[in-house]
Amino acid sequence: MYDFTNVLQLVQSLEMFQLLGVNKVVVYKTSCSAETQLILDYYTHKGLLEVIPWSLSRFLKVSHGWLPEHGPGELHYFGQIPALTDCLYRYMYRSKYVAMQDIDELILPQSVNSWLEVLPLLEKEYGVDMCYAFENNLFPVSPTLPAQGCWENIPGVNILAHLHQEPVDSKIRFENYKIIVSPRAVFTPTVHGVLSSMKDCTLVDRNIARICHSRIQSETWVRPDHLIYDGRLLSYSKPLVPAVNTVLKESGILPKNSIC
Repeated sequence: MYDFTNVLQLVQSLEMFQLLGVNKVVVYKTSCSAETQLILDYYTHKGLLEVIPWSLSRFLKVSHGWLPEHGPGELHYFGQIPALTDCLYRYMYRSKYVAMQDIDELILPQSVNSWLEVLPLLEKEYGVDMCYAFENNLFPVSPTLPAQGCWENIPGVNILAHLHQEPVDSKIRFENYKIIVSPRAVFTPTVHGVLSSMKDCTLVDRNIARICHSRIQSETWVRPDHLIYDGRLLSYSKPLVPAVNTVLKESGILPKNSIC
């Protein structure tokens, strides 16, 4: 997390993680807005979140982009891979599974509703002590639609307003995947998958689970009429919307007397 201001999507994602069965989220924080800090403090107090200060830029010249030409430095992209490695070993004997992903990515089961339900299916289908890799499906958030109701003035992306994905290129559909791993089976993680492990990552059938990645459009050639509707996220909206409203009020982002 660096220069982070995407408050609404942060809250939506953290509430989605809980609906999916997650009981601990770890954020490696370099810098964020004051509103974001209110949310981090709220979830830390609730016990869901652990914030790891990640201030490597105080000691090293870090690059600010994933490509060297975006900003060369002594350490790649704010130390993203060291952060993943730290998380892997920090939780190696504290968690049965660890998901390594960004805050704008949600691994959504397709036939069941939670990771607690889908993980036994993955173990049965692909084996235990594995690295499970999920296909990345990109849901463009630009142009950003105006938020409705209580969320109108909250900074950030409303994931429920972006339900059309870019077509998936079958040749590269697993190039940008993210993973859920048994941490004791992995030695060296990387941004997409692992560099060394007891077993290779297995590519999960998209009909079992896949990633909903809400971010700016990646392929500029994709016209609006090329996008494909996928309303899977809406099946979580009934519990998600009131939960998000509660957090925004209790954290001080919204007035407590707001009617949503």
